[in-house]
Amino acid sequence: MSPPKIDRAGVAPELRKLERRLFLRNSLSLGGLSLLSGCALDDNASVEHALSLMSRFTDRVQALLFSRQRLAREFDPSRITHPFPFNAYYDESDVRLVETSSWRLEVSGLVSDKSPWSVARFRTLPQKRQITRHICVEGWSAIGDWSGVPLSVFLQHVGADLRAKYVNFRCFDDYSTSIDMATALHPQTIMALDFGGNPLPPAYGAPMKIRIPTKLGYKNPKYLASIEVTNHFPGGYWEDQGYDWFGGS
Repeated sequence: MSPPKIDRAGVAPELRKLERRLFLRNSLSLGGLSLLSGCALDDNASVEHALSLMSRFTDRVQALLFSRQRLAREFDPSRITHPFPFNAYYDESDVRLVETSSWRLEVSGLVSDKSPWSVARFRTLPQKRQITRHICVEGWSAIGDWSGVPLSVFLQHVGADLRAKYVNFRCFDDYSTSIDMATALHPQTIMALDFGGNPLPPAYGAPMKIRIPTKLGYKNPKYLASIEVTNHFPGGYWEDQGYDWFGGS
């Protein structure tokens, strides 16, 4: 009898919460816990509150340390990982396909031009290539060859309010994440259309992926459907389940 198929999307959030509780139990002293509002380790609500405080503190520290002038390392083509691994909250066989010719990116929020964008229209803007390392929160990494439009160029082109706090991304595989404006304007943050010199294949996010080498993998959304510039905190798929929001690598 073959083993039952595990619903990874369903169990992942609970595994993540358990992992964070175990980390807290094993790494904080009683003195440290006393600083976290009297957190009791046998009280799940208290533990979650402590973790939330720690996460918000981590986000603030990472934001203070972040610099638009500090670049992630770029590599020689000989260092590219072959094959580059598939990564998502579901199996590769469940990748959702979209016809590139009919795909349009929705634009909303604090921007002057909210007209939708096609792949052909994106290819009229300046393109930038980078060979950078994707770092997954699960502990593995891989080097890929990405090309696309710098997000800063696109935001300026549509008249985005660059004083806004956040840029929010939603994807047609029901994923979402968001970043701060400083990261959006970083020169290595790109709207990737190509991988290895060819249009993105479905496994890597066709027709568009946001590539941010200064962030962990879960902050690099694939299968982009919409982009929003906003001052309202948007959260994200994993962030709403306990992952750090800033997610710097």
